[in-house]
Amino acid sequence: MYAPARMIAAAAALAMMMLNAQPALAGRLTGQVSVYVAEEGDTLVDIAVDKGVGFLELKAANPDVDVWIPGAGTQVMIPGMHLLPDEQENGILINLADMRLYLFTTGGVRSWPIGLGREGRKTPTGTTKAVRKVRNPSWYPPESVRQEKPWLPGKVDPGPDNPLGDRAIYLGWPRYLIHGTNKPYGVGRRVSSGCIRMYPWDVDELFELVGPGTPVRVINEPVKLGWNDGVLFVEVHPTEAQQLQLESDGNFTVEVPDDLEARVLKATRGRNVSINWDAVRTAGIQRLGYPIPVTR
Repeated sequence: MYAPARMIAAAAALAMMMLNAQPALAGRLTGQVSVYVAEEGDTLVDIAVDKGVGFLELKAANPDVDVWIPGAGTQVMIPGMHLLPDEQENGILINLADMRLYLFTTGGVRSWPIGLGREGRKTPTGTTKAVRKVRNPSWYPPESVRQEKPWLPGKVDPGPDNPLGDRAIYLGWPRYLIHGTNKPYGVGRRVSSGCIRMYPWDVDELFELVGPGTPVRVINEPVKLGWNDGVLFVEVHPTEAQQLQLESDGNFTVEVPDDLEARVLKATRGRNVSINWDAVRTAGIQRLGYPIPVTR
């Protein structure tokens, strides 16, 4: 396990510098970071829900902060800024690695945290589309789920016990949905049966912005690079195995992406910039999950 204080302090200073970044799309950056000062009784789980970020992305961005007792006065990084994971003109793009859903429209890009399928029931990658959307959906537990939980009925009506929440977008993949949840603390974690969970207030927004036929693409891209105002940014997220470690242990074993340096070299080829290799290595080691500038 490795989380050097000097590197964490440098990353925190960077995030403070980015506080003045525009919240709308700017180059390949979208959103903004902020800092929350923890109060007595706060937990990272509660802060994640309150600030509208996923639990694991919040923990990854704050490796030295205790999940259950951050401590009054502790500065907690809210990782709201992200590089766009891939070029896309319209529709929904879901990146499993950063546990976020991106909606591309003519008006710009929106992004929300999501929960994903757990081990053995992983959310698939590939291309599909939205086929229908339903308010106050009923849930029909699949046989595999009822085998695990035999007390479940064949149908769960809308209401507080329905895990689909009050909005559901059905996909071209049978049995996979984008939906709300009656358990907001599961957003930003790998705990579903494969469906894509959103905070109730987030899925309400998405529900109004998409319709049948909206293209949906699911990728798994833990390393993202992008230019903004002549500066190359690198954003590295924990792998799935590291996310599971983060969930169970609060930290993870270091695993620097094999091709990170090669990708930085390729991205900067022909440009008159100087690469900050310390920043590149820090991004690869820590996997803080928000953009780090690596050129000057």
